[in-house]
Amino acid sequence: MLHPSRPCLRAGSSLRLLRSTFNVAVVGGGLVGLASARELVLRHPSLTFALLEKEKELACHQSGHNSGVIHSGIYYTPGSLKAKLCVQGAALCYEYCDQKGIPYKQCGKLIVAVEQEEIPRLKALYERGLQNNVRDLRLISAKEIQAKEPFCRGLMALDSPYTGIVNYRHVALSYAEDFQKAGGTVLTDFEVTNMEMAKESPPESTEGLKHPVVVRNSKGEEVYCQHIVTCSGLYSDRLSQISGCSPEPRIVPFRGDYLVLKPEKCYMVKGNIYPVPDPRFPFLGVHFTPRMDGSVWLGPNAVLAFKREGYKLFDFSPKDFGDAVLYSGLWKLVSRNLSSGINEMYRACFLSAQVKQLQKFIPEVTINDILRGPSGVRAQALDNEGNLVDDFVFDGGTGDIGSRILHVRNAPSPAATSSLAIAKMIAKEVEERCTYYT
Repeated sequence: MLHPSRPCLRAGSSLRLLRSTFNVAVVGGGLVGLASARELVLRHPSLTFALLEKEKELACHQSGHNSGVIHSGIYYTPGSLKAKLCVQGAALCYEYCDQKGIPYKQCGKLIVAVEQEEIPRLKALYERGLQNNVRDLRLISAKEIQAKEPFCRGLMALDSPYTGIVNYRHVALSYAEDFQKAGGTVLTDFEVTNMEMAKESPPESTEGLKHPVVVRNSKGEEVYCQHIVTCSGLYSDRLSQISGCSPEPRIVPFRGDYLVLKPEKCYMVKGNIYPVPDPRFPFLGVHFTPRMDGSVWLGPNAVLAFKREGYKLFDFSPKDFGDAVLYSGLWKLVSRNLSSGINEMYRACFLSAQVKQLQKFIPEVTINDILRGPSGVRAQALDNEGNLVDDFVFDGGTGDIGSRILHVRNAPSPAATSSLAIAKMIAKEVEERCTYYT
């Protein structure tokens, strides 16, 4: 398996040494892009594929800054793509990790009701999980909660033993290795800035305009291809706009800051412990998440990020900030969630406020037991009415170039869990939309 610190292919040398014409170019080297490229090359070994990634290494952003949870599919609307793909994806993820020898832990998850008013919602969540065919779900009592999590307090919980944890960056790099072994080309340090129809064939080509789409990067380097698939996460709206397709839905970045338990206190948490989600709020709330390295993450919160890849409190991009605050959809979302938004910002600044939330579940946790931890940025798709786009969105366009592009506009959480199932769906979508042999 590729090691996380092993350098990836660099675009500058690769373009001089390798072909620059491909049947299909996949833009985005995160889990969804890598899984999709892998699925496509395995289905069509006679065709040529390139994966283009703007960073010098793969899986640097959402795929490398997530909680590491293998979700079982409890939360999602029955019949939705999210529900179907999560349940399928979890099974495929475990199977893939077994095949590749990637370590994981099936440590389970408790969704814990700590107040009487949460119990009806918890029972409704149980029914939803059953409708989604989630494995081995059961409701458990306060006594059973303590048997599974001795330090956790609650009135009732939903027990999901099928939930697990894994290092998704290892999974992503394994996808990349599969892709390369099957003949795919990975070009890192290749930030796509333009896509258009070629006016002439590439210099080394003797095939005329068999590869009529040209993809350029910020250095002026070019790749020619027949079709493009974009899986670009935090930049999905901008790449769509670059190609002449719709800028909607828009991406608004939300930063999630984690706390971590001090190593000597990690014994207090065995598996994932989550709150009962409040339907008034768009995010799941703070939770306890064990990690493959033995650490325990607490959180995250959810606050507006001032930079799309801004993992620190004071990271700021004028363009990213301007795009967010000038978008009417954001202000409509804010107006409906003003109180919860202020509370999130308050908890981001004051550790004691976050600890108070955590103590509802594990009273023994104190401010002396925690440290500030890592952060991630979520690519939240919003429509112009301020509604969170909660399911998958595929988009193309019309005309010469629009008909040759498939944009994966929204691949929401749990996209990491679902990546192999998403890849199968994307491959099918590409096959239906694209004529390979042209």
